[in-house]
Amino acid sequence: MKKYSIENLQAIARTLRRDTIRAIYLASDGHPGPSLSAADIITALYFGVMNIDPHNPKKQDRDRFILSKGHACPMLYAALAHAGYFSKDELPGLRSLHSILQGHPDMQKTPGIDFTSGSLGNGLSSGLGMAISAKLQKQHWRTFVLLGDGELAEGVVWEAVLVAGHHKTANLTAIIDNNGMQSGGSVEDVTGIAPLADKFKSFGWHVIEIDGHDIQQILDGCNEAKEQTDRPTVLIAKTVKGRGVSYMIGDNSWHKRVFTQKEYEQAMQELGGKV
Repeated sequence: MKKYSIENLQAIARTLRRDTIRAIYLASDGHPGPSLSAADIITALYFGVMNIDPHNPKKQDRDRFILSKGHACPMLYAALAHAGYFSKDELPGLRSLHSILQGHPDMQKTPGIDFTSGSLGNGLSSGLGMAISAKLQKQHWRTFVLLGDGELAEGVVWEAVLVAGHHKTANLTAIIDNNGMQSGGSVEDVTGIAPLADKFKSFGWHVIEIDGHDIQQILDGCNEAKEQTDRPTVLIAKTVKGRGVSYMIGDNSWHKRVFTQKEYEQAMQELGGKV
């Protein structure tokens, strides 16, 4: 997979944001806020970090990616289309009957999806299973799991954190999209997770705190994770829900909301695209 410069990655992230907004607008359904907060992370992974081959999506030695916060799948679909897993012409079919792009990632329908997700909290456990499998088979591919901070209230997440530390799964990297909000409001008000870094450290994880919109920091964090030999790594990525569109920032109604034509046009203009 071709690797890109920081400037190119930033341009790709803007493109993916536009593609995501357009798909949600046309579908009249979707989760724009949590999709946009993950844009730079997903861009860095698919175009700067992971060993993947869109022309051979099931190759055995590929890196695996799990979007545990599966409701942000419009952003993942945009990345997969841009990378060449399927035609960009599929993107307007988001959430449509018989479309390959459903409301949550489905590995039976969408090329490039490694795990069917949707029920929050399950992604890290499955990613851990993949990582342990690779370790037992002495394979060198890596597993990346992107979680929302709201889903960290699920107990199964912490069971996976405990077991990953115990088994020293250095080939597992978790990334927390730490935008501070979930569907019901502030994460800290719903079920506080602070101090998050200390919690992971206590379970034997290598912890890196980054700006989740600084692509260089994301790349550096993933490279640092690769250097670990005896413990899994978590990147706690501070992000902003709705990043890239001014009127979405600070308004949690955009967790799941449909764009009006005026809102859609303004978003596309702010992101430097055509309506």
